[in-house]
Amino acid sequence: MRVFAGQASRCVALAAVSMVMLGACSGPAPSSRHVAAAEPAGDASVKRLRILTEAQYLNTIAYVFGPDFKPVTSFPPSQRTDGLLTAGTSRGGVTTQQLELYQKAAATVAAMAVDKAHRTYLVNCKPQNVAAPDKACAAQFLAEKGRLLTRRPLSAAELDAFVAEAGKAADKLQDFYAGLGVALEGMLVGPDVLFVAEKSEPDPRHPGGERLDAFSLATRLSLFLWNAAPDDSVLKAAESGEIQTAKGRARIVDMMLASRRVETGARAFFDDMFGFDDFNVLSKDPTVYPKFNGQMMADAREETLRTVVDQLVVKTRDYRDLFTTHDTFISPAVAVVYGLKAPPAWSPYTFPDDAPRAGVLTQISFLAVHAHPGRSSPTLRGKAVREILLCQPVPPPPPNVDFSALEDPKSPFKTVRERINFHQKNPACAGCHKIMDPLGLALENFDGVGRYRDTEKGAPIDTSGALDGKPFKNVAELGHVLHDHPALTSCLVKRAYAYGTGGPTTPGDRDKLEYFNTRFAAGGYTLPALLKAVALSNAFSEVGGAKAKTVQAADAAGSK
Repeated sequence: MRVFAGQASRCVALAAVSMVMLGACSGPAPSSRHVAAAEPAGDASVKRLRILTEAQYLNTIAYVFGPDFKPVTSFPPSQRTDGLLTAGTSRGGVTTQQLELYQKAAATVAAMAVDKAHRTYLVNCKPQNVAAPDKACAAQFLAEKGRLLTRRPLSAAELDAFVAEAGKAADKLQDFYAGLGVALEGMLVGPDVLFVAEKSEPDPRHPGGERLDAFSLATRLSLFLWNAAPDDSVLKAAESGEIQTAKGRARIVDMMLASRRVETGARAFFDDMFGFDDFNVLSKDPTVYPKFNGQMMADAREETLRTVVDQLVVKTRDYRDLFTTHDTFISPAVAVVYGLKAPPAWSPYTFPDDAPRAGVLTQISFLAVHAHPGRSSPTLRGKAVREILLCQPVPPPPPNVDFSALEDPKSPFKTVRERINFHQKNPACAGCHKIMDPLGLALENFDGVGRYRDTEKGAPIDTSGALDGKPFKNVAELGHVLHDHPALTSCLVKRAYAYGTGGPTTPGDRDKLEYFNTRFAAGGYTLPALLKAVALSNAFSEVGGAKAKTVQAADAAGSK
């Protein structure tokens, strides 16, 4: 696909300007109320300017053009903020070099869309002359795809500009379809596709207040529930204004939750929340774990995500049961670690009631990611339970900590518990380790890649401990203690609201989070109940008027 220099530079410049403006947004002022039974009045989210994640971009491309459109991408990751990469998409920016990655993806998609294999069904019109411009056909195609890609109808001026670009390129290349591809490439790399710039309008229900406009609300809902841009049906609800009515939005949300696309949305949310991007840099010592390879890492991630979707979306089970269930899925690679007979392909599997594995904490994904390259780590695993599952940040270790007792291969201490107990004699370390290590020690029956073991260096492994005063003897009992811990569900609520609104929560969000907690409990702690409560809330669509200002370049630079 050839691109005119003027077209390419225009798109790069526009996107670069938008990148500079990409920033975090301040939260609403703290509220003095503490209401749970009814949604707090006046609590609103904020307008965001954020960039689409790589997955959101690819999902949108697949929905608009077809599942075989899979450009090779390597978009820069966002900064993990408040436990989520998605909450960091409204912070920072990308370099010109990184922007070239978007350009390459756009060129690949555009070339495919107009090639002979795809244009017969993607371009629903025929040019009068395939070697010359055709304004009518170009306008039809670009208006249709532009509406889906920019998540709103193109203005007459915008459409005219894209049609003119297609015509110029067709004249130069003497090929209507090549010219159409040039215009499509420019659209795909433009800021209106790559960025979500939320817009607001006066809220007729609350004089002086503001709400997201219909297309911004449609986009926020779709990114939240489907991890992709809105489809034709959601955009029609925005165009008609139906999405701005209580009844209309409820219908749209119910439709979206009933779609298979919600499975994609759930996978994306939990992949983000569980920090599975760590798999992208995970490595293990091949001399210690010779069978742990790339396929095993990919399947470990997939096992947990399949379990999440099956338990929480397909079977709509209690979220807390995710930490006690014996049900999972295994592949040939996963079966090797679990010591099971390898199935021919992915298959559901249920561990016996007396098996040492129960819940996602005992799956390879959690155990391998939160461990060192050559050994397990109770501290890393305990820290992950506190921070990822309970939203309880643990302070970083003090400088110049002596880890020799833990790392010395000639240490007289046989088990990790003994070495950690010795390490905790340092008063500078003891406070944090007391809240992390007991949780991680419950997982010491599993080595650094998740294989089960009874002993360490010939000594029996003690997995007993306590979580905030609640004792447990092993990881199965820890799963049940975690199941009943109030922070488990309130943490998911916090993450879901931040994920849905595209930015971190603040202390001022306390009342609305309490409301969502109440709705989550009333819905049996099922994921659809939580997603619906957030999506239908006033806080999701109201944006606080003048108090919710988009942070511009200066604030973005200051947050780095």
